[in-house]
Amino acid sequence: MMHADLVDEQDLLSQLRSLGFDVSGTAEQACSAAVCGLNDTNARALKGLVEKLYTGSATILPAVRQAIDQQLLPGLAQFKQSKTA
Repeated sequence: MMHADLVDEQDLLSQLRSLGFDVSGTAEQACSAAVCGLNDTNARALKGLVEKLYTGSATILPAVRQAIDQQLLPGLAQFKQSKTA
């Protein structure tokens, strides 16, 4: 039997929690909560998580990819931009 590595909402929430984020709900809600109140340390951690997910071999389920694309990436970009302003 084949087993595919999948990143579902629960996997994403677990990974965010392991980085110290207090998140719950859907992937979109968790990603939205994670980008609130970013600081240098947790922004680096989030960036590393996104890079790990996007360069890894696991399949990211559509709801998770959408949450990352619509919540995490813009939040990280906004944080970075606010640091240079």
